[in-house]
Amino acid sequence: MKADEIKEIKQLLATPQNIVIVPHRNPDGDAIGSSLAMYHFLRNKGHNATVVTPNDYPEFLKWLPSSEESFKFDIQNRQSKNCIDEASIIFLLDFNALHRVGSDMQGYLENYKGTFAMIDHHQQPDDIATYLYSDTSICSTCQMVYHFFEMLDEVASINADIATCLYTGIMTDTGSFRFPSTTSTTHRIIGNLIDKGADNARIHNNVYDTNSYGRLQLLGCALSNLKVINELNTAYITLNQKELNEFNYQKGDTEGVVNYALSLEGVIFAAIFIEDVEQQIIKISLRSKGSFSVNKFSREHFDGGGHDNAAGGKSTMSLEATVKKFKDVLPNYKIALLNSYEI
Repeated sequence: MKADEIKEIKQLLATPQNIVIVPHRNPDGDAIGSSLAMYHFLRNKGHNATVVTPNDYPEFLKWLPSSEESFKFDIQNRQSKNCIDEASIIFLLDFNALHRVGSDMQGYLENYKGTFAMIDHHQQPDDIATYLYSDTSICSTCQMVYHFFEMLDEVASINADIATCLYTGIMTDTGSFRFPSTTSTTHRIIGNLIDKGADNARIHNNVYDTNSYGRLQLLGCALSNLKVINELNTAYITLNQKELNEFNYQKGDTEGVVNYALSLEGVIFAAIFIEDVEQQIIKISLRSKGSFSVNKFSREHFDGGGHDNAAGGKSTMSLEATVKKFKDVLPNYKIALLNSYEI
């Protein structure tokens, strides 16, 4: 972000404003963490800030400070629209295009006449924001929000609530600091967040060690559905609606399951296909190691995108037809799949 843009943002935030903070649909730890961190920062500076999420998010994130203060656009529609209408600034966090909030909210935001400020680390952001802070090399939007506070000379304003939210987002988006995007800078920031009050052990426990019985049973089902295509260094998992219902699926229960497929020795490309009868789609999560870009793969075949090693997509075909398409196009990537530098 350029110096003159930072100066303008400082001027905008110099007097109390009505501000809305929006993460992407089906928000994850990075989206919720960055949104609530920004919420606390703005509130502490005297602004009337509100987080408006497109829809609900997993229970394992609802312990975050002031999570209960956010509105959900799909079920608190009137309150959400009122906040958007009254906002002079809307922060768009952890997504790069308005379609990522879902069609209903997208249409409403497209008619917004105020100022958009986008902070995001996904590739190819749309040209929708007056102020854009985009950096695909940074591991998480939460780390970018920390750098944004640095740009504003406001790191000293980070309190325990803000530190907790930022730590959570960085932890979840780096796979507990193990992904290649985790840098020495990331670790220095994490150290500072702990010094400012983030309880790292408690945060990890709240996110990863509060599984329901049904979630663990669903994980067992997913692993029993695991298939490996050895000749292409690929593994995939399927979950149909009947299986989700059998184990009382709740939002967030399949978070991270695809990583079990990626953990197999010799596998550099992993996918999970999850049937969603209500939305009439197959939700797809893709992960990779090394140089194989799942962002490119998803954009080319499954109407999605994301990062080079972590992306999502969707299909309007049946679960069986979606998996068949996946397996049919895989051989086209044989050279790339067999020559990832991690194998």
